[in-house]
Amino acid sequence: MRILQLCKKFPYPLKDGEAIAVTYLSKALADLGCEITLLSMNTTKHFSDLSQLPPEYNHYKEIHDINLDNSIKVVDAIKNLFSKESYHVSRYVDTAYKQKLIELLTTEEYDIIQLETLYLAPYVPIIKKFSKSLVTMRAHNVEFEIWERITKNTEFLPKKLYLNYLTGKLKNFELEHLNTYDYLLPVTERDLKTFKSLGYKNGALALPIGLETNNYVNQGVTIKKREGLNICFIGALDWMPNYEGFDWFLKNVWNRINENHDDIYFSVAGRNTPDSIKSIKEKNVVVHGEVADAVTFINDADIMVVPLFSGSGMRVKILEGMALGKTVITTSLGLEGISATHKKELLIADTPDQFVEMINYCKEDRSVIKNIGDNARDFVIKYYDNKKNAQQLLELYNHLIISPKYAR
Repeated sequence: MRILQLCKKFPYPLKDGEAIAVTYLSKALADLGCEITLLSMNTTKHFSDLSQLPPEYNHYKEIHDINLDNSIKVVDAIKNLFSKESYHVSRYVDTAYKQKLIELLTTEEYDIIQLETLYLAPYVPIIKKFSKSLVTMRAHNVEFEIWERITKNTEFLPKKLYLNYLTGKLKNFELEHLNTYDYLLPVTERDLKTFKSLGYKNGALALPIGLETNNYVNQGVTIKKREGLNICFIGALDWMPNYEGFDWFLKNVWNRINENHDDIYFSVAGRNTPDSIKSIKEKNVVVHGEVADAVTFINDADIMVVPLFSGSGMRVKILEGMALGKTVITTSLGLEGISATHKKELLIADTPDQFVEMINYCKEDRSVIKNIGDNARDFVIKYYDNKKNAQQLLELYNHLIISPKYAR
């Protein structure tokens, strides 16, 4: 099976959900005998120095990266106000990337062209012009839904109006391109139902994000510097849903915990941590900024909090915490796409009172932390192992490429 995988950012280092989702699936497919070529943008926001790739990052037959300045520019943003184009998407339309794609399509033959996220949709007409390959799109989220939720949670009126305008254009783009793919691969059943309700008519399979579970070893608390309860938060803090969730937790939950407990500690980590968070001087709060090893950071905690109120798709950090045997406390929205059960494999809290209640629930009976953590790890191994997902996808691809329905 020959696959050309298109990405809007280079999938290494493994410091965010998209990079983890792309890398673990492609590596598992390669282990199953697939020959995978990567064509990735290497953006200014998430630039990766390919000379620093570790030797074990060797599952691709070929790697092609195209540097792209996708930074938000005031002049371009203003011009976009008078255009029908989605500013979210247009920042990923690049001539050099297009030329490299044409070169690969005209010199190599592929069975599958797999797009990672909606932002590669502008290149579908090029693919269909220069190739007879089957085009699949792995939808990590319902993209416009993320921004609808962010807009809803924005209070500053001018910003709310601007985000609403951008979100409308992103939604129009997503709906206009919905049936340009031969096959759709959303990461949750819930997203699949949403796409179908919006008018998607072609073939589809909900394929959850999987982890390479052997990489997640629960070591208990690896560095027990103090007694008491250790809580952690980790997530890219330049991503608005993470920032707003952390800010909400600090203001509405942590202050109440801090008033009543001297032995509960809160560790915070995240890529591109803003100065406003780095300068926090709250009692028992330690802000680490970006950490070298997320697994070690999470392992040093008893509880992982994921307070999310916007976003879409699956939250890989929740799966990582569960794979490490941690007790995860998250919102109902954070749980979307993960079929875990409250008080069995994790804890659900949607209000400040509920978060405080769940933290106290863990503190009052430490066996809760171990039991939920053990159940969480077993759950991830059973349902979210990347090898099982890759096998299912490969069986689907083998069926599709011989199906008369998809012959060109």
